[in-house]
Amino acid sequence: MSRTIALLFSIVCYAIFFATFLYLIAFVGDLPVPKTVDAPLTAMPREAKIIIDVGLIALFGLQHSVMARPGFKSAWTRIVPESVERSVYVLCASAALIILFLFWQPLRTTIWQVPASMGWLSTILMAMFLAGFGIVLISTFLINHFELFGLQQGWFNFRGRTAAAPELHQPFFYRWVAHPLYAGFFIAFWSTPYMSAGHLLLAVGLSIYMLIAIRYEERDLTSLFGDDYRRYRSSVGGLVPRFGRRSA
Repeated sequence: MSRTIALLFSIVCYAIFFATFLYLIAFVGDLPVPKTVDAPLTAMPREAKIIIDVGLIALFGLQHSVMARPGFKSAWTRIVPESVERSVYVLCASAALIILFLFWQPLRTTIWQVPASMGWLSTILMAMFLAGFGIVLISTFLINHFELFGLQQGWFNFRGRTAAAPELHQPFFYRWVAHPLYAGFFIAFWSTPYMSAGHLLLAVGLSIYMLIAIRYEERDLTSLFGDDYRRYRSSVGGLVPRFGRRSA
């Protein structure tokens, strides 16, 4: 693969990711897009809808977890050039989300709904929802947004540069929370003035996935940074800030 083609591929994958991320916000927030988590009901048995939705969540979780593991990456880069390995991951992750959007089966049973007389509470919950996704996006920039989504690899390959060895940093959110990106998703998925059964299923399923993903991610980071990461992890909260202690 030529360096120019690899860079263009990385840019296209990033553009697809960013469009998918924006659609995810609208999908979860039931904002004006063609289909959301609470789209009009389809003529299908409730049990079948649940099976399909659980399968879609599992597909997303498996893709993220399997392709993110160092062992898979080591084998995968024998087939895919290392310069675009992350971009391929991002493209597959976007595809898994797009499939979820397309085939999601709404379940409109109301779990909770903020009454109209408490509009202020609805406003607070929507602000928390948007803040959650804001935390997600900011967190990606704190840990190198463009490397995380494959653009840096494509650019460095194009320029003939080699990336520096990874270092353990604790910028901003990371001074108090080890996983602010996941914390942002938790806030976004659960902050809603109207919680349908379908939204609840999505929130529960993705929350379980994230809790599992955190364990694997911490294991990988411990293998990479050793005692430095162990000391850091013991000094901060996982998803909830621990303001009393900070890593050295």
